[in-house]
Amino acid sequence: MNDSLSQRGRLALGSLFLATLAACGGGSDDRPAPPVVAPPAPPVPEETRPQDARVFTPVVEATFAALPGAAVETDRWTGVLNGAAYRIEVPQTGWNGKLVMWAHGYAGTGPNLTVGNPIMRRYLLANGYAWAASSYTKNYYDVRAGVEDTNALALNFVSIAAAKGRTLATPSKYFITGVSMGGHITAAAIDIEARSFANNKVRYAGAVPMCGVVGDNELFNYFAGYQVVAQALAGVPMTRFPSNDFATIAPTIQAALWSTFPTVSNAQGDKLKTAVMHLSGGPRPFYAEGWASASHQGSIWSSLGGDGTISGILNHNILDTTALVYKIDGSSDSATAVDAAFNAGIFKISPTADANRRRRDGLRFIPVTGADFDVPVVSIHTLGDLFVPFKMEQVFYERAKAKGTDKWLVQRAIRDVGHCAFTAAEATSAFDAMVKWEAGGAKPEGDDVVTAAIVAAPTYGCKFTNNTPSLEDYTAPATRAGFQAKYPACP
Repeated sequence: MNDSLSQRGRLALGSLFLATLAACGGGSDDRPAPPVVAPPAPPVPEETRPQDARVFTPVVEATFAALPGAAVETDRWTGVLNGAAYRIEVPQTGWNGKLVMWAHGYAGTGPNLTVGNPIMRRYLLANGYAWAASSYTKNYYDVRAGVEDTNALALNFVSIAAAKGRTLATPSKYFITGVSMGGHITAAAIDIEARSFANNKVRYAGAVPMCGVVGDNELFNYFAGYQVVAQALAGVPMTRFPSNDFATIAPTIQAALWSTFPTVSNAQGDKLKTAVMHLSGGPRPFYAEGWASASHQGSIWSSLGGDGTISGILNHNILDTTALVYKIDGSSDSATAVDAAFNAGIFKISPTADANRRRRDGLRFIPVTGADFDVPVVSIHTLGDLFVPFKMEQVFYERAKAKGTDKWLVQRAIRDVGHCAFTAAEATSAFDAMVKWEAGGAKPEGDDVVTAAIVAAPTYGCKFTNNTPSLEDYTAPATRAGFQAKYPACP
């Protein structure tokens, strides 16, 4: 009987428990089946490209020479970091705690990775700065590698110093400056996109891009526009892209447009000269000298005829000439019927969608210079440069103006023809203006780069041009003096 009562009691308790669960929505008969959760998908690998298969070798130096007559003794270190060669120089006494990163320009397509010194090296050492420069881990136009490797070197500065036997504090501020492709790296490294998505993140306090590709992809569109116009004027218009036969037709184009290639164009070639003037920044001093430069024309022609992948940095075409409007009629500064007819029949190159999208593993392969920054930037550019034309500065300004960041941007025009043909005095002045501004000084003076009448004035660029030579100039003083003697003088 006791067992029977016990069993009835257990049944009653069980019924009460189930009723309670049902009242709370927890009855086993009412519960939905648990969802089936699929295992996470493996990450989708990024597509490979020709650049990924190329092999490069850092050139390892035992040391590099001290700067003759430097104001201070320095520690100079060389080595290899993650496959990139580097140079670092730090004053032995009086280091101001700040580190300047130097970004070199395009180094070609060879296998050796090399590194050099900043043009304002004497100024940096005299004012207590340490500097560092990376060879980058890759050659070709690999700006992504340039940003990542320059940033990585900055982040490893203290540990490298320790390994070399010197204990240093983490820099209180980082600055960045560079020339040509290094100017692209400089402008990209301070952009919010790099600060957000780079694998190696550095918060720079200010920047000085010089002769830089600060219009990023617009440089490649400029080359494409040059080619499209040249072919049309020579009577061998582009009918498909890529054409795959540019090397074959190039001599025909040159013979049709130049009486003496590459320095003296004929009447038909002068139409190309007019078009390139407007594509490269508009009427301005030193354009005619730049057009007649064999060096510039050689550099431009070596950049034509590609498939839009920038020699395998991308897998798809990035070129876009759909927004370009060409001015070939030199009889008027305004568009004419001749210009309208020419543009109506011109071939247009359209890019592949997302050819340069941001990668899932960090930056785009060609990082943007979107002018999305909040630190002082002082940029300088020579007026006669047709390889990386003055137009880059105009694009950069318009982007900054659209984003409201132009309050952080100062631009200066330099009266010279050469690509990056600055004196050390001109580069030093720009860097000094930037760091004084960053330290709380007034915004420095610059040039208006977009008002056509100002840019076209015969005296444009006089204010910040300083032809005082020094041994640190990229052009030897005697050679530069010979060039300068032929240039229009400032009043």
